[in-house]
Amino acid sequence: MNVQQLIAELQTLDSRNPGSWPLWVRIAASVLGGLLVLLAGMFFMVKPAYEELQADEAKELNLRKQFEENQGKAAALEAFKAQLAEMEKDFGAMLKQLPSKSEVANLLNDISQARVASSLEEELFQPQPDSPREFYAEIPNKIIVTGTYHEMGNFVSAIAALPRIVTIDEVEIDVPAKADKGKLTEGTLRMQALAKTYRYLDEDEIAEAASVEGSSKAKSAK
Repeated sequence: MNVQQLIAELQTLDSRNPGSWPLWVRIAASVLGGLLVLLAGMFFMVKPAYEELQADEAKELNLRKQFEENQGKAAALEAFKAQLAEMEKDFGAMLKQLPSKSEVANLLNDISQARVASSLEEELFQPQPDSPREFYAEIPNKIIVTGTYHEMGNFVSAIAALPRIVTIDEVEIDVPAKADKGKLTEGTLRMQALAKTYRYLDEDEIAEAASVEGSSKAKSAK
């Protein structure tokens, strides 16, 4: 039987009377029907497992992403801790450069000794009121000295070399008035400046400063 004869025979089959079909057609139809039932069963059994597999894969990707993010945060945290420790170390070193309240007098004496060593004449050395900050106080000292430009440079260099922090601000250098010229040698200059030093506040002073600041903010709010 060739293909054309096979097709022609299949076209003559009565779909309402399968019993009249040739044996080989009935066998083929039974096998095909069984395969379709088997495939349908496998589809409905496999589909939930396949969907569950896809959900697990998505969950795995999400967990991996979270792990990588947490790993990055952990690495950043270690770097931050190291940086914080370094900052605390630097802060401690800087804090040691600030004298305590009892050491300020010695520091002011060091400034005076630097002036003497630089051969400057002192007209005025006047401590100004302390100016409290968050954890330290600024101590300005108004000074007026006379001497040559070179001597003034030596004085500023000596101040910068002190182990404690001292800054020279609001510097004004001019030629002394005519009335003073007879008393001073030629080339003498007068320098006015604020020599600022700093000291750290003790715990009571910090608490007091915080209380004052809180009261000021409360009054401003009203």
